[in-house]
Amino acid sequence: MAPKKLSTKRSRRDAAVEGTSVAPEFDSHRFRSAEHQQCFEAIKGWLFHRERRIQLRDNEYTDFQEEIARRHWTSLVTPMAKFDPDIVLEFYANAWSTEEGVWDMWSWVRGQWIPFDADALSQFLDDPLVLEEGRECEFSQRWNRADGFDEEAIAQLLCIPGQDFARTTAGR
Repeated sequence: MAPKKLSTKRSRRDAAVEGTSVAPEFDSHRFRSAEHQQCFEAIKGWLFHRERRIQLRDNEYTDFQEEIARRHWTSLVTPMAKFDPDIVLEFYANAWSTEEGVWDMWSWVRGQWIPFDADALSQFLDDPLVLEEGRECEFSQRWNRADGFDEEAIAQLLCIPGQDFARTTAGR
């Protein structure tokens, strides 16, 4: 008697077992990891205050307007007319560091990687920051100075007279 031929057909049961894969425990199109999705759940109650557009006349606060133009900040002082709060929250949730002290300066939004490092921000501002080899930007120079930032001078300059600022529990 000849040996039995092996069937090349798969049974329904075999196909069902092979076709199943472990579904991710998070929405991988919207979040980098399950931890980032949990972060989103924690912050989804955040409220957004709409930015107000301030239209200055040509002869008003000219020093201020010149400084905005000099720094190429026009895109920063022109708020978007509409935005989707869920997408903004996804950006923040996915930008959150899940490891202590590790910041990769990228976020994941609807299947796209979004950088938010110094180069990306400079490009957004249409003013690429070009530094000589070994030089730091002005912010880094001030931050790394032995005396750090003069918080009292900053508060005096930026706060409403008689008001102050407070640091977070993390020291920020």
